[in-house]
Amino acid sequence: MKKVAVVFADGCEEVEGLSVVDVLRRLNIKTEMVGLTSQQIMGDHQILLTCDKVLDDSLLDYDLVAFPGGKIGAENLRDHKGLEKLMVTRYEAGKWNAAMCAAPIAFAHYGLLNGADYTCYPGFDEQTKQVAPTGKFKETITVTDHKNKIITSRGPATAWAYAYAIAEALGVETKQLQQGMLYNYLADNIQTSL
Repeated sequence: MKKVAVVFADGCEEVEGLSVVDVLRRLNIKTEMVGLTSQQIMGDHQILLTCDKVLDDSLLDYDLVAFPGGKIGAENLRDHKGLEKLMVTRYEAGKWNAAMCAAPIAFAHYGLLNGADYTCYPGFDEQTKQVAPTGKFKETITVTDHKNKIITSRGPATAWAYAYAIAEALGVETKQLQQGMLYNYLADNIQTSL
């Protein structure tokens, strides 16, 4: 069975992390919420999250590790030396890693975006381009770089697309769940309702 960790830091964008946890659990992918420094994490919008565990070396055992964004949350992920070491080890081992919104700044800081295709929240690409100049920024909803095993996405409204991209990278079919959650309906009709 595939196993995913979503790492939550104080100041995270709650909807981005919880959307991933929700979608993956609906798909019967074992998904754990990992607190960066504590089991209790305060999100950017003052929603208290209770994680399953606190960051430790078991992060190396997951098939995929995902980061939600949020400026403060992303900076906390970026600046945590223990997390950086674990993520570099995962990358060197050829494991999947994912970051969305502002969180690709952490990947850039760790050196994971050099030579990789990626996206992020508008404006944060200025930081990623400075730190990872050989990365290739794209303005698409999600980017899955199979060579570097990195998945990235843009922001809160793209959280479901990000979650489905994560599941698909792990070889899990998402079409039925997309229909059940009305994701296809939303994608097909959003332009008409605007």
